[in-house]
Amino acid sequence: IPESGHKYYLQFSTEDYRTGEDAGNCLATVLYPKKKSPPVVSIKCSHTKDKKEIQEEDNRLYQRIRHQSKPITGNNIPDSYGNIEPALEPVWALAVAGSSSIMWEKSTESLGYFLAQVKSVRQWIRKDDFVEFDYTVLLHEIPTQEIISCHMRLMWLPGHPLKVKHFCAAQSHGVEEGSGAESGSAAGPAAEKGALF
Repeated sequence: IPESGHKYYLQFSTEDYRTGEDAGNCLATVLYPKKKSPPVVSIKCSHTKDKKEIQEEDNRLYQRIRHQSKPITGNNIPDSYGNIEPALEPVWALAVAGSSSIMWEKSTESLGYFLAQVKSVRQWIRKDDFVEFDYTVLLHEIPTQEIISCHMRLMWLPGHPLKVKHFCAAQSHGVEEGSGAESGSAAGPAAEKGALF
């Protein structure tokens, strides 16, 4: 699109990342603006699971996290053999969801990202019903093969949008970048972004 950027039309299928089961089909448009900003995405999906079933799965995950006897901590998820301890599966599931917002914000037409590993995770105990975690995640950048380290603070309550703030080490610039001021991301002066972690 002259003066705006490149627009892509996509049709794809999705699957449950844990079970590999078919999760539905999606149609999407993605506009990569000429200026450096996140892609503009419009997406419509048909799901094979109904909303009630999805809510029940969310509630089971939430209850597993809430009923721990002590705060959850972990390192190197998955381990060097690709294994994830069953007790850490809920924090991995949240890391997958939370890091997807970082990958969406950082992706460009020529760069993409995958969650490679959770280097560390620590749960914060809250007085309200939300669950909150601090993560250090490693993102694999494609096609450069760089590994990018990001700190991520994540808050979640079933039925509410995931809240994610992040702070990533820039690969080659010697500076750091954090999430912008949009809903669910860190806002405010750059000095404040790092202080949250």
